[in-house]
Amino acid sequence: MNIYSIFTLIGGLAFFLYGISIMSQGLENIAGGKLEKLLKKITSNPIKSFFIGAGITAIIQSSSAVTVILIGLVNSGLMSLSQTISIIFGANVGTTITAWLLSLTAIQENAGTILKILKPETFSPILAFVGVCFIMSSKHAKQKNIGSVMIGFSILMTGMVFMANAMSPLSELPQFRNIMLAFTNPVLGLFAGIIITMLIQSSSASVGILQALSLSGSVSWSAAIPIILGQNIGTCVSALLAGIGVSTNARRVAAVHIIFNTMGAFIWFGLYIILNAIFHFKFVSNNISPFGIALFHTIYNILTAIVLFPFMKFIERLATKYVVDDNYNKTVFLDERLLLTPAFAISECIQKTTEMAKTTHFNFINSLKMLKTYRSRMAEEIIENETKLDLYEDKLNSFLIKLSSKELSQKDGSRISQLLLIISEFEKIADHAMSILKIAQKLDNSDKKFSNDADMELYTITKAVGEIFYIAFEAYKNDDLKAAGKVESLEAVIKKGIRRARNNHIQRLKENLCCVENGFLFSDILIDLRRIAAHCSNIAFSIIQLYDSDFNKHKFNHRDKKQDLEFQKKYQNYKSIYKVQKNKTN
Repeated sequence: MNIYSIFTLIGGLAFFLYGISIMSQGLENIAGGKLEKLLKKITSNPIKSFFIGAGITAIIQSSSAVTVILIGLVNSGLMSLSQTISIIFGANVGTTITAWLLSLTAIQENAGTILKILKPETFSPILAFVGVCFIMSSKHAKQKNIGSVMIGFSILMTGMVFMANAMSPLSELPQFRNIMLAFTNPVLGLFAGIIITMLIQSSSASVGILQALSLSGSVSWSAAIPIILGQNIGTCVSALLAGIGVSTNARRVAAVHIIFNTMGAFIWFGLYIILNAIFHFKFVSNNISPFGIALFHTIYNILTAIVLFPFMKFIERLATKYVVDDNYNKTVFLDERLLLTPAFAISECIQKTTEMAKTTHFNFINSLKMLKTYRSRMAEEIIENETKLDLYEDKLNSFLIKLSSKELSQKDGSRISQLLLIISEFEKIADHAMSILKIAQKLDNSDKKFSNDADMELYTITKAVGEIFYIAFEAYKNDDLKAAGKVESLEAVIKKGIRRARNNHIQRLKENLCCVENGFLFSDILIDLRRIAAHCSNIAFSIIQLYDSDFNKHKFNHRDKKQDLEFQKKYQNYKSIYKVQKNKTN
């Protein structure tokens, strides 16, 4: 092996690691929406969560990355420790897919035509060419991401071939054979696997390097088995580093990952040593192929999950016992570790925005009730919520701006823009709710009340505004285009009802049926209600724009609505429910 082989090996390793990174990023961008849906399905059902963990890891190709995400979710208070355990079990199975893809390099030159097509040297250049065509010719983000996956896969396969070619002369060196012979010592093999994986911080990558090395024909089963077991321990270093400076429960997630991988490795390591000592397995002296490595890696992780599955509660207790409560239990709003995986980060921002919307709805509904019956304790709760909502807006905006600087798919970029708008709209609605609360306080301090007609008008309009808020919120929460389409017609009814209520009130003032002081307060309430309806309309339009990038709000608002039969149908329906009657004297 000469200096040029070393250069080829280093270059191959660089290609390999970079290819995994590009492919994973492309897969994540393609599956961004699916990742959000998978995340929402995570429940206390361990079997379901196991398969979700396996699925997510198969997409982003890293069990360490999934564990880091889980630490971030627990540190943000979005998941409990018990929910993460079965996901970690599944993640260790999901990560084995990479080894199967890399095992294609073992296909021999004398294989049949169909199998030869699957050799990386055969299909990688074609795949790279198709990927470049996708990126350069397509205007759609999804096709570009597919192209990135193709190129990433081609690069990592090319890197794998480079490494294999660079390592093939090693089999002729007596020194190298002695080193590989030393690794047949199970303890040395175990530590070699741990150290290599700790340095690379990816078990998938270290398994790939072992597969490339096996192509030289110098790696036996007796060397590969302990190295693979060690790789599963070494991958814990990422979780260990991610557990620094987080809450106690978040550190316990890292501990679960370490306990699972370490227990699994030592159980099978001990079993291998004992059984081999008793039965003297002949196959262990044979050379292992990339297929054999992929097979052992998969079987080992599946069996570990099966064996340890009944002991999930025990593992949780173990993590709780050894990661002691140091009184640092403060959860962060949104952990910045989530920024490493934008699809997850966006999903959690949506969840936080939903919490913000629920609090806004509480303030809005109860501030309206205060117009009728003022309660000091409820007023204090509304004021406390307003402070919390200001914090939500500040934290979410800061997090989303940081997230927008990451490499994102077009859909994720659009979703971030939508969230920034919606957060602002909910915060403004909350401000108007506070304004209504202050009016309620003034009314409570005054002996004068609104007239019966004014009360009836307010009742009708507040019911309509309550419904438009509910529709807009449900449309946002469920990405419901049909619900979003109802908002415009209801807003039109509210606008007309507010105009009529204002005209009616002016008439009552002229006839001295209402005092001037209350007249101003009544007008201020109508302004707040009108603006809340407008903010709800903006929320609904943002949902439509998310799915229709060509949607033009200005043109849509200024179309001839009399010719829009669907709009007229909805408008007439809402008008019959929320009609504000004219004063008889008008």
